[in-house]
Amino acid sequence: MKIKIVALGKIKEKFLKEGIDEFLKRLTPYASVEIIELSPLEIKDENLIQKTLKQEGEKILAQIKPDSYVITLEIDGANFSSEKFARKLEEIFNMGISEIVFIIGSSHGLCPEVSTRANLKLSLSKMTFLHQFARLILIEQIYRAFKIQKDETYHK
Repeated sequence: MKIKIVALGKIKEKFLKEGIDEFLKRLTPYASVEIIELSPLEIKDENLIQKTLKQEGEKILAQIKPDSYVITLEIDGANFSSEKFARKLEEIFNMGISEIVFIIGSSHGLCPEVSTRANLKLSLSKMTFLHQFARLILIEQIYRAFKIQKDETYHK
């Protein structure tokens, strides 16, 4: 199983890097996980947000294979419990999908073309998180999903 996380921006905080690295290490028995960090474009004029999102979207879409299952993180996406998320990932892999691509956009969101490409729009919470936190939470939930699927002790 291959999982790719495409995210705009770099993780700056050491504690977040360490947390992400820890869960990436824990995930190695279950899946190959790759994180692709793309540089967000600086928005100097609020009137150029849509143009900038489109340019970022082109960079994101270039990272997606035609047969990849795409899950975008979006405010209005579906909410899952950890158990339902685990079942959803299992269902996707049972469909014969070889790669799931998670997309975390910039603080301005995603362009419509990226959102339209999504097979699933996911919300981690009704709360708002820093994008760096969202990456850590997502990776932890992917790890938790595998532990649930395997009925291993981690999830309570």
